[in-house]
Amino acid sequence: MESITINKVDHLDFYKSEAYKTLRTNIQFSGDDIKAIALTSCTPGEGKSTVSFNLAIDIARSGKRVVYIDTDLRRTALVGRYRIQGANKGLTHFLTNQCSINDCIYATNIPNLHMITAGPIPPNPSELLGNKYFQQMMVALRRVFDYIIIDTPPLGSVIDSAIVAKECDGAILIIKANTIDYRFAVKVKDQLEKSGCRILGAILTMVPVKKKGYYSKYYNSYYGKDYSSDYAVNKRKK
Repeated sequence: MESITINKVDHLDFYKSEAYKTLRTNIQFSGDDIKAIALTSCTPGEGKSTVSFNLAIDIARSGKRVVYIDTDLRRTALVGRYRIQGANKGLTHFLTNQCSINDCIYATNIPNLHMITAGPIPPNPSELLGNKYFQQMMVALRRVFDYIIIDTPPLGSVIDSAIVAKECDGAILIIKANTIDYRFAVKVKDQLEKSGCRILGAILTMVPVKKKGYYSKYYNSYYGKDYSSDYAVNKRKK
């Protein structure tokens, strides 16, 4: 297995670190049958890719073998955002039968974390994600890894996430605070449920945190907004 280098990772202060630990713990309490997890959102810009990537890192650092898959085949920004070097083959190469799964999965410089990048933008993302090669890949990865964390496109924009979720054990919906209309969020949730995938819960991002009568310093420098990057995790009751 070849290796790639992640030259940039998000700086996590105490609040962010604790939020991801809480998220990881809640996922683990969801059951040991939850191995493949899809993360989606209603619209672009809600923090979906940031949450999924940092979640994968947090789980890997806890000692679990993790593979992170970027299935946003329409507008991925993962490689550029984290300055990833060495990823010559991606998911689209495998889904079009141009390479084997071993050729597109990479070990990283973060212990226990492996990655499959999106690869070149194809003309038919939905069809590729729904083909037999994606199903075969998921079966193979389950044999090797403790967790499969999948970043999917916003379900409020395209159907790709629901296609991916069909092959997963659970899904998480990312919602940006004070931005997404309740009815829109319910519509996206209903669409996700139609895939037959269990919805593990929702993560509220960019939540303003109030302390001692005033808003605390803002932690979410990534988005450049007046929001903290604490993530509120709401697990759904079984």
